[in-house]
Amino acid sequence: MIEYKLNNGIIVQYIKRESKVTSFCIGFNAGAIVEDKNEIGVAHAVEHMVFKETKHRSEKQINEECDEVFGFHNAMTNYPYVIYYGTTLSTEFEKGFEIYSDIILNPIFPHKGFKEEIDIILEELNEWKDDPYQHCEDELFFNSYKNRRIKDLIIGLESSIKSITLEDIKRFYNKHYAPENCVISIVSSLDLEIVAGIIEKYFAQWNKPYNFIEKQLYEKNKKGIFYKTRSDLNGAKIQYCFPIDFLNEKEIKLLKIFNLKFGEGISSILYDDIRTKNGLVYDISSSIKNEKGIKLFTIKLGTSIHNIDKAIELINNKIDQIKNSKEIFDEKTIRKIIKSINLKTELGVEKSIELAKKMTTHKIMYNSVENIFDEFNDINVNENMILNVINKVLKSPSIQVLKP
Repeated sequence: MIEYKLNNGIIVQYIKRESKVTSFCIGFNAGAIVEDKNEIGVAHAVEHMVFKETKHRSEKQINEECDEVFGFHNAMTNYPYVIYYGTTLSTEFEKGFEIYSDIILNPIFPHKGFKEEIDIILEELNEWKDDPYQHCEDELFFNSYKNRRIKDLIIGLESSIKSITLEDIKRFYNKHYAPENCVISIVSSLDLEIVAGIIEKYFAQWNKPYNFIEKQLYEKNKKGIFYKTRSDLNGAKIQYCFPIDFLNEKEIKLLKIFNLKFGEGISSILYDDIRTKNGLVYDISSSIKNEKGIKLFTIKLGTSIHNIDKAIELINNKIDQIKNSKEIFDEKTIRKIIKSINLKTELGVEKSIELAKKMTTHKIMYNSVENIFDEFNDINVNENMILNVINKVLKSPSIQVLKP
């Protein structure tokens, strides 16, 4: 990978990959975590509104030209970032990149269609709530924290969405969409000189100041079990969260090794013990949310309303047991886990668009892309190191139960 910076502060990352397509991702540290308390949902609304009209194109023209040039394109707002991305034939990369440069650099945020776009976001909010696992996670974050941005949805609440104005959108855009806050990643068969020339052509003249002081992102979770009833459920959903914002980079890697054995896949400890041997759940897994502004280790499961207490008891007992266990993570097991993680990493960036997205988001969140490539090649690992990390992490959880 080649990385360089434009004179205006934009970071460019480039990887050459032989194919007939070029993928790009343009991102900003302008996700939900940079919102002020009176801006909940504005970051996501900006992402919608930049596509409405620019100084050079109507919304209809944007849609027609995107359909013509792109095999795939989209935008996404997360807590730690907002990204705009797409894949074109390499012969049409400049056409696609120019369209997105216009969308990002020249939005006019028209009054026409603004109310309709807010209505679309409200419909998106309704659909978001339909997924019971997502609903359980949202309730968990809301109950676990007092001040963190993740206690409210990325998209916002119904009341906050309805209160968003065009002035709010313009103010957020002008504050956070700036060259020094921008990362552009390209995965292409085109030579760097060609790609660099196209990026310079459309972004080098963009100049505006960027002054932003990052807020406190983390706080101690409220431990305990929280319950909510949802009448349309047939079974219960349960989710745990444990903060991991205090772990360093090596400890996160050790936690990833633990997690693959503990809660990923049907051969995991959780699946074997809670589902296969005890038949208490129909789905259970653990995962690491290492994104900036989130930083949590989570366990999620589905069970019947009659097995809620028993499932929680068994999981808690299994956690206590594994924190003091020996010979689970011997040298052979650790080697197998690292090989599996490396394989999944390679599969995750097999598509050029996924690689471009990872390059951009990792640079925004961690100021580095090293973890995308060969993350475990130089790490020294033993069982005691893993046990030390999980004993730091697996205590005082917040637990959410969503039940019928």
